[in-house]
This record gives sequence, structure tokens and C-alpha cells, in this order.
Amino acid sequence: MKKVVVLLMILVATASFAQEGGKRKGKLKNMSPEQVATLQTKKATLALDLSERQQEQIKALLLEKAEIRESKMAAQKGRKDDLGEPVTVDERFARESERLDYQIAQKEKLQQILSKEQMAKWEEMQKRRGHRGKQKGRDKSKR
Repeated sequence: MKKVVVLLMILVATASFAQEGGKRKGKLKNMSPEQVATLQTKKATLALDLSERQQEQIKALLLEKAEIRESKMAAQKGRKDDLGEPVTVDERFARESERLDYQIAQKEKLQQILSKEQMAKWEEMQKRRGHRGKQKGRDKSKR
């Protein structure tokens, strides 16, 4: 009987912890694109020792990125409301191609703004950020 009670307690505890995952989802979720860009610019300034001119340029770049992300999230939310339509291979290819083209353009813009040392540090920060996501179980390539 004790074993059954302990097993039930473990099961209830596990289920209750599993439910809490959505509460801390996305630190920047409820912020405006301007607020997101400002915070990210300040973090980049601290990490890369940016000049005033670089800060303005980076903020403009990050603001554009935040606005695009917000519009894409709204479009995705609208798509979720249209349940039942699976994404075709062509749509997935087009979306991935667009995302990669955008990343290439962003990297070129960053290279114009940052010095070589700052760019190297930025890329290292991005690598660490990517690894951190994979460590948290977000690596979708293994599915």
C-alpha cells in the first residue's frame, strides 16, 4: 500500500511540474519591438563595448528584426487558427530559404557596423546561444 501511495505522489508531482512549463515562456513575449530592441542593444553594448554610433545602428537593426518577428508570430498565430492545413514541402522550403536569406543580409549589415574583433565576439556569443537552446531540449533535428 505504501508503494502505491508513493507512486501516486510521484505521478501527481511529475504531472504538476510538467504543467508549469508555459509560465516562463519567452522573456520578451509581452514587450513592444522598441523595448526588445533597446534591451538587446544594451546587452550588446555591454558585451561588445559599442560606440554611440554603433549603438544607434545596432538598435535600428534589432528594431527591424523585432518588428519582423512580431509580424511573423502574428501570421503564425493566424495560421494556427486555420487548423487542419498541413504545411507543404514547398511552403516549408520557401520559409526556410527566406529565413536564411534574412540571416545572410543581417550578417552583412553587422559586418559593416562592427569591427572584426567585435564581429568575432558576436559570432561566438551566437554560437553559445545556439548551444544553450539545444541543451534545453529544443534541438528539433533529433526528432
